[in-house]
Amino acid sequence: MSDTIGRDDVLGIIKNRLAEILEIEPADIGEGDSFQDDLDADSLALIELVEAIEEELGERGIEMRIEDDDLDDLKTVRDAADYVVGRLG
Repeated sequence: MSDTIGRDDVLGIIKNRLAEILEIEPADIGEGDSFQDDLDADSLALIELVEAIEEELGERGIEMRIEDDDLDDLKTVRDAADYVVGRLG
């Protein structure tokens, strides 16, 4: 498996994992949606999401940690995707 992952892949991972955590359909999650305001995701859900993203990337052979201090800056699905893509470089 290639160790490169595109933004669309990252976005897909975030939407799919978030949908599982929040028990909604991935199609109901928009890139501009706010975790708190639009999706009613609390801080626990975001921590679960971070763990899920790290786990899935790990399964693809990509080691990445999302720092707890950075969570405050991730307000929307787009923020999370941009953050992960930026960290993957």
